[in-house]
Amino acid sequence: MLGSRRSRRRLTTALAGLGLFVTGAALQVTTTATPAHAATTHRVLFDDGHAEEAGNADWIISTSKPDPLSQDSSPSSETDWTGALSSWGVALQKTGSYSLKTATSALTYGGSSTTDLSNFDTLVLPEPNTLFTTAEKTAIMTFVKNGGGLFMISDHTGADRNSDGEDAVEILNDLMTNNSVDSTDPFGFSIDSLDISSGYPAAISDSTDPVLHGSFGTVTKSLFADGTTATLKPADNSAVKGLVYRSGYSGNTGAFFATSTFGSGRVAFWGDSSPIDDGTGQSGNTLYDGWNDTGATNAALALNATAWLAGEGTSGGGGGGGTTCTASQLLGNNGFESGNTTWSASSGVITNSSSEAARTGSYKAWLDGYGTATTDTLSQSVSIPSDCTTAALSFYLHVDTAETTTSTAYDTLKVQVLNSSGTVLSTLATYSNLNAASGYTQRSFSLASYAGQTVTLKFTGVEGSTLQTSFVVDDTALNVS
Repeated sequence: MLGSRRSRRRLTTALAGLGLFVTGAALQVTTTATPAHAATTHRVLFDDGHAEEAGNADWIISTSKPDPLSQDSSPSSETDWTGALSSWGVALQKTGSYSLKTATSALTYGGSSTTDLSNFDTLVLPEPNTLFTTAEKTAIMTFVKNGGGLFMISDHTGADRNSDGEDAVEILNDLMTNNSVDSTDPFGFSIDSLDISSGYPAAISDSTDPVLHGSFGTVTKSLFADGTTATLKPADNSAVKGLVYRSGYSGNTGAFFATSTFGSGRVAFWGDSSPIDDGTGQSGNTLYDGWNDTGATNAALALNATAWLAGEGTSGGGGGGGTTCTASQLLGNNGFESGNTTWSASSGVITNSSSEAARTGSYKAWLDGYGTATTDTLSQSVSIPSDCTTAALSFYLHVDTAETTTSTAYDTLKVQVLNSSGTVLSTLATYSNLNAASGYTQRSFSLASYAGQTVTLKFTGVEGSTLQTSFVVDDTALNVS
């Protein structure tokens, strides 16, 4: 649409600030994150900062925190460490290939704490019972996006162990749907509000799956002792996969154990905490020994999944920047349908205004178009795994102008790659009012030369003092393999 469109500027500066905060956090990570250890050292952090010991629960590997080795430096049995997850911890410790810690305070990423997520390959959330803060959700999601492994263990709906009005189903769904990194069903599943009292859900037949057939054994069944399932949404994330199903269910419903990817990281979901319970723990708790239940293979499932999440069998662990390349799309909110999240943008750039149509959905990024001197920007920080040989950036661009010249570029849009210090590494392309045309055109560039780096993709639109030019961007992607 020709002419000024100033009235479409409806988003607030505060919302734009949120986008700036997200990108700033990601940039901070690149300067403070600890490099991943060798492939044989898998660093696993178990969370105990969200009421995992509340009520009749004891979801810890040891009462010695953060380091379980302070309780027993060479454990040989589950009782050498104290906690209902001690069997899990001891089994990993005995391999000699794992470094285990427990977090008891707020989860961070890119900070100086010894339990900062940048120091780990995998984060285990064993039935959290308090909501994660906004900052914690940003930390967790950024950790996974940048290569970390996330193990989410739920329980049945209504299992509110600390009576704060929230249970693990609500808390984990909130993490996935109410965060500043990507709330558009990033993992491709949601957790069902169910209480399934008992049963032995069966594993699918897939001899190639490393979680079902890993170094710790073969998985055949798991255990319901009041648990729930997940609904899979492969249209949102094609990597989501159900591995263990409630009896009578398959496909996208009734998944008791599922895996997925996000960015360059990996995700696992388990619908009950009873399978990881080894029946031992602190005095006063009534525990269930699901770990050693002879009707299931819960130990193999937990341990194989931990190994897969931590990157076993690859050239490096996660650590929010590991070297494993999982084929995936890395940009968050890539179609802008979550509004002004994930991207850092000038006020009003991300909009659902009907004055310029989105290519798909309702939202797009609309830079300039005022007919007055204006500079608009749109940017997102992204980490490209070092083992990826392909990194293809693409986006659809529509240019609409009121300029009549056929020779002078009065208004321009630059597409650039910046490093963590804000230095321009490359200008991929410059478009102008001379590129005006009806409809959208896809533009593509290779970013393979930036593998192993965290870079910022930035669009900068600069408009002169008269006659508007609108640069409209939609359906972005950064596909790596």
